[in-house]
Amino acid sequence: MAHMDTVPVCVGAQLVRQGDWIRSGHPERGIGADDRAGVAVVLHTALEIVRRKVPHPPLTFCWTVQEEIGLHGARCLNHRLLGHPRLAFNWDGGAPDKLTIGATSGHRLGIQVRGIASHAGGAPEMGVSAVSIAAIAIADLVANGWHGAVQQGKKRGTSNVGYVHGGESTNVVTDYVELRAEARSHDTAFRKRIVREIEQAFRRAADRVTNAMGDRGCVEFNGHLDYEAFRLPSDDPSLLTAEKAILATGRSPVRAITNGGVDANWMTHRGIATVTLGCGQVNQHMVTEALDLSSFRDACRIAFYLATGREEHDGSGR
Repeated sequence: MAHMDTVPVCVGAQLVRQGDWIRSGHPERGIGADDRAGVAVVLHTALEIVRRKVPHPPLTFCWTVQEEIGLHGARCLNHRLLGHPRLAFNWDGGAPDKLTIGATSGHRLGIQVRGIASHAGGAPEMGVSAVSIAAIAIADLVANGWHGAVQQGKKRGTSNVGYVHGGESTNVVTDYVELRAEARSHDTAFRKRIVREIEQAFRRAADRVTNAMGDRGCVEFNGHLDYEAFRLPSDDPSLLTAEKAILATGRSPVRAITNGGVDANWMTHRGIATVTLGCGQVNQHMVTEALDLSSFRDACRIAFYLATGREEHDGSGR
C-alpha cells in the first residue's frame, strides 16, 4: 500500500532530473515524492507481475487518500475489502532499508476563544480580548514545558499550536480567536495529559482576563484522535519478511520508530500489522525535497520480492 496525497508545498511541482536524483525545478515547490514515489513502487509491482505473468500468492494492492491531513484514508478504509492479509507492507518516505515498526499517537484539538468586543480607543476597558487570552495561554504552555518538545520525568511527547486566526480591525477589541493544536506521544496516557494541559492553560487564561465590569471570556474545545500509537513486536512476520527482502537487495535493514503518523497506525490498530518502508525520498515536506533514484530502484526490487518471492534481474524498476 501507499498514500496518494502530498502536502500543499508540492502543488504545481516541477520535476528536474539531475544525474541519479529527481529535484524541484521551482524554488518554492517540493516534488511530492512523499508519497508519489511510494505510489509508483506499488503500481510498478502490480504492472510487472501482470506484464511478466509472474506466479504469486494472493495479493491486495491499496492506495489511500488524505494521509497527510490525519491518515483519514486508512482510518475510513473498509478493511474487509483487503481479503484478510497475513503480511502487510506500506511504502512511504525515507530510505528503502529503513523499516518503521512503530509510530506515535496524535490528537487534533480545535480551540475557540470568545471575548467581548468594544471600541479599542473609546472604551478598551469594556472589552475582553480573545487575543490576550490566547497569548497568555500559549505563553503558559511554553513556560511550563507543555509546548514543543514535551518532557516530564521519563514521559515524552510533543505539542504545537499551529493555527491562530482572529480579529478584523485594530480599533476593535477582538472578541473571537480560533486556534488549532495537536498533541503527540508514544504513551497514550501521556498524550491525553498533554491535551488536558492545553485545555487547562486556556481555561486559566480566560479566568485571568477581565474587563472593568469583571466580565470574562470563555473557551470551547473540540478534538479527535488522529491515530493511536503502535509498535510491532521484534518477531512480527511482516517485519521479518521485509528484512529478508532488504537483505536480498544487498542492503542492511534498520528498524526505526517515528514521531509522525503513518497509514500503518490505523492498519495495525485494525488488526493488520503493517511495516513501513521508504522509497528514497529525502527532505519530505520541504522545497528541497529530492528522490534518490538508486534507492527508488531498490525499493521497487524489494516490493517485487515481497510480492513474488523472486528477485528482479531484468532491469525493471527504472
